[in-house]
Amino acid sequence: MTYLLALALGALYCIGFAPFDFWLSTAVAIGGLFWLLHVSHAKPWLTAFCFGVGKYAVGASWVYVSIHVYGNAPPVLAGLLVAVFVATLSLLFVLPLGWLYSRLRPVVPWAQMDVFVFVAVWGLLDWFSTWAFTGFPWLLPGYAFMQAGTQGLAPLVGVLGLGVFWVYLSAGSLAFLRCRSRLQGLLILLSLGIAIGSGSLSWVDAGPVKSVALVQGNIDQLTKWLPKEALPNVQKHLQLSDDHWDADVLIWPEAAITLFPHQAQGVLEQLSDRGQATRTDVVLGIPGLQPLGGGRYDIQNLAVGLGTARGRFAKHHLVPFGEYVPLEGALRGLISFFDLPMSSSSPGPALQPNLVLSSGEAAVAICYEVAYPGSMRRRAARAGLLITLSNDTWFGRSIGPLQHMQIAQMRALENGRWLLRATNNGVTAIVNPEGEIAAQLPQFEANVLRGDVQIMNGRTPYNRIGDGPLLFLLTGLLVGALISRFNAGRRT
Repeated sequence: MTYLLALALGALYCIGFAPFDFWLSTAVAIGGLFWLLHVSHAKPWLTAFCFGVGKYAVGASWVYVSIHVYGNAPPVLAGLLVAVFVATLSLLFVLPLGWLYSRLRPVVPWAQMDVFVFVAVWGLLDWFSTWAFTGFPWLLPGYAFMQAGTQGLAPLVGVLGLGVFWVYLSAGSLAFLRCRSRLQGLLILLSLGIAIGSGSLSWVDAGPVKSVALVQGNIDQLTKWLPKEALPNVQKHLQLSDDHWDADVLIWPEAAITLFPHQAQGVLEQLSDRGQATRTDVVLGIPGLQPLGGGRYDIQNLAVGLGTARGRFAKHHLVPFGEYVPLEGALRGLISFFDLPMSSSSPGPALQPNLVLSSGEAAVAICYEVAYPGSMRRRAARAGLLITLSNDTWFGRSIGPLQHMQIAQMRALENGRWLLRATNNGVTAIVNPEGEIAAQLPQFEANVLRGDVQIMNGRTPYNRIGDGPLLFLLTGLLVGALISRFNAGRRT
């Protein structure tokens, strides 16, 4: 029964994320797991694992669409691959929560230190998920609480810190109801007051206004990479752009051009000349070739600046199986899912110059890598604007693209910057520095989104200091718990 309840709580956890946005369910699920680890005699590691299975089976269900529909895997095989994916994530990022907490928790249950240990283990595992084995920083609890009235914490402590706060609030409130500790009650009220009050603070200044045009081509993913469709797809983007060269910034989505630069030289020159004539910054996605010597090249996923913009950015965080195949020698060729277009890409450097627009620098993230808060934070330090190019067509009408949009909103909020998100079929949107969608296009239609943004100056505390202080605090709590356990053992 315990394991079924943990599974249900993991599924409930996901209801706080887009498109449902019922954040209270995420808070209840976190508190429910804390309670379950106290009252049940079941194995804590297995309880946490079941919570993780429910979490990822619901929250990452969109993976099935890409494997089955666009990877041409039969339903049974696609389901099996998703099951392996879910189990692996649960094993790596959730199972250790139950195992570590059960060994580090203090002798006295429901105490303040008990809550702190749970919070510290959860927070450090969330951080672990942002980089371990290339990372899968999806479904971090902070994303679920962007509309809970405490989002003002994000410019201070980032998505990890916002999530840690709500894990503390959920577990701490339950512990307070259980033991009625005045200290717990005071700490909860104090932290809640700080979180709500932080929303009134301003960290950045608004600069000049720029008009923008974001092109959503709505190209069918099943035909997008066919050689015969390359030029018609380019022509479609050109036609959509025709009436929007009066914009200061014109953006096409990830891999809007499916030709290599030397193959698309004429188109790129045309766009650059037109942008120069109209004084328009043009940013678009295109595959690139990185020479290795000896006539060999690496394929890269690029964002390039044309017109009055300059520079290029090569995607650093690649999507497993979509842009590279782990254990390639064993898996390549087994099924068509392991041979997707662009699945032999190479990452760009971790540190790259930003694109330079006529208004200053712009920090770029391509598709999946917008989910990595640290990477965008470093790029945003010198930039007045954030740009993300994406192609979420791989996930059809699932919840994946909407979750992806929510993640992009958090990047804008953390860094106090306007964010422009151009996608193939949605969600194409303009996000303000408060993380709110100022304008967006409907999904699954070809159109252009027009709007105005401001180039921002100054930096948020999170942009300046990152996650270091938070990780120091969480680590300190665990060290304190270890010392407490050691001393308690010596006394007995």
